[in-house]
Amino acid sequence: MTAAPVWSVDPRTGKRREEVAREAASEDVDRAVRAAHDARAALAERPARAALLRTAARLLDEAQDEVVGTADAETALGAPRLTGELARTTAQLRAFADIVEEGGFLDVRIDHADDTRTPPWPDLRRWKVPIGVVAVYSASNFPLAFSVPGGDTASALAAGCPVVVKAHPDHPATSELCASLLRRAAAEEGLPEDVLVLVHGFDAGVALVRHPLVAAAGFTGSVRGGRALYDAAAAREVPIPFHGELGSLNPVLVTEAAAAERGEEIGAGLAASMTLGVGQFCTKPGFALVPEGAAGDGLVKALTEAVAGGRGGVMLDHRMRDAFLAGAAERAGLPGVQAPVVPGPDGDHGVTAGFLTVPAGRLAAGDEHDALLEECFGPVTVVARYAGDDEAVAVLGRLPGNLTATVHLGAEEAAGADGRGAALLELLTPLAGRVLVDGWPTGVAVAPAQHHGGPYPATTSTSTSVGGTAIERWLRPVTYQSAPQALLPPELHDDNPLGLPRRVDGRPETGAGRPAPRADADPGTDADTDGAAGA
Repeated sequence: MTAAPVWSVDPRTGKRREEVAREAASEDVDRAVRAAHDARAALAERPARAALLRTAARLLDEAQDEVVGTADAETALGAPRLTGELARTTAQLRAFADIVEEGGFLDVRIDHADDTRTPPWPDLRRWKVPIGVVAVYSASNFPLAFSVPGGDTASALAAGCPVVVKAHPDHPATSELCASLLRRAAAEEGLPEDVLVLVHGFDAGVALVRHPLVAAAGFTGSVRGGRALYDAAAAREVPIPFHGELGSLNPVLVTEAAAAERGEEIGAGLAASMTLGVGQFCTKPGFALVPEGAAGDGLVKALTEAVAGGRGGVMLDHRMRDAFLAGAAERAGLPGVQAPVVPGPDGDHGVTAGFLTVPAGRLAAGDEHDALLEECFGPVTVVARYAGDDEAVAVLGRLPGNLTATVHLGAEEAAGADGRGAALLELLTPLAGRVLVDGWPTGVAVAPAQHHGGPYPATTSTSTSVGGTAIERWLRPVTYQSAPQALLPPELHDDNPLGLPRRVDGRPETGAGRPAPRADADPGTDADTDGAAGA
């Protein structure tokens, strides 16, 4: 049977642009995975991985006009947004190159033999090694930063894992272009191009997660699709880690004091955040608890004016547009729900933003309004008006896991004098992986301390897909016991010839083979730290 063609489609018109590939059959997926598996040894050396990541970043930057133009034609996200996303993508690649060179992610720990322990300790040396071939499932809403050259791919290559990417059908031409640039980067660095392989098609995605040589998977997408792949990964004869980002409501709690002090500002900020990128950010605030009364009314008035005054937009594809319109209409039709600004169609291809309001008491009780506590992908948010703290707490207690949770506090609450602000942070912490104060969740800084994940269904694991620690998903620890140093990798030798940050006998080393002094010791007598560089 002939494989189905893969078309690039213009979401602004719904018309096909070009045929860019063919859907991969099961034998194509098998060849792709085996080719990636055969390329593992080429990624064994950290300098080669760092060079690959930096060259990939350079080639993507040099092809900016073509990459941004192709992505815009397939996603309608606009050149300014995509130019920024490309800069974020290449910055991620370079950041992981730095992480690879620094080496702390290896988490090297050495405990020398100690016969004085009860029971005695043997010589133990632990580090982390690549897990194997990683399957990456591209996201629809980030054709660069969460797709072929995105954070999952960058972190997996940094860990030393070859990657097979399942392209998203919304931007196949962008995927082909970016894959060609990453493969060219590998060739320029003398590595096999198959350190990254691209496949297309729904069936290919299922076959990929089931392939016995795939060791882990990273996914960004819907709850339905992600859960199906997660279940398939768990049902294998040898189950594998599946790091999936599935969906998030990203609740916002506005206290009465915050609404009274700056309700207009908060209302305008909520409008900007929930309509950013036509409401297609995974961190879009899709639910807000706003107090009843005059202060809350002022916030809702500002939100109404800002949303009504905004422009419509084109969503990533017509399927998502139809789902958004149907989901918004279903929610707007529930008893007691009002739509101060009605979300709806804008011509044949676009949508307009809107928001819904509902008394929080209906949600606290738990009835047919539960749909309001589920993500609706697109430019809509739900504002629940609460009568008191008990009602707000009851609603928060019914929310699923999220990527983010936000609280807007009054000045005295933020100062912490009465303990209320800290109590609200404690209340929100179980709900999300990132808790914000007086801000908005859209926009995820690619920083070492970042965490982009959260309790299910936000993600299927406790890991992050953004920031330096994203590399940990693709590593597994190994300990060598009583092994002669001549047999061990140099990272585990006593003299630390590579100058890695390590812990030796429970203490951090501050340079090549130099342990830091104990906190309770005289630094002049515990260890020779003269000239040691901070690691």
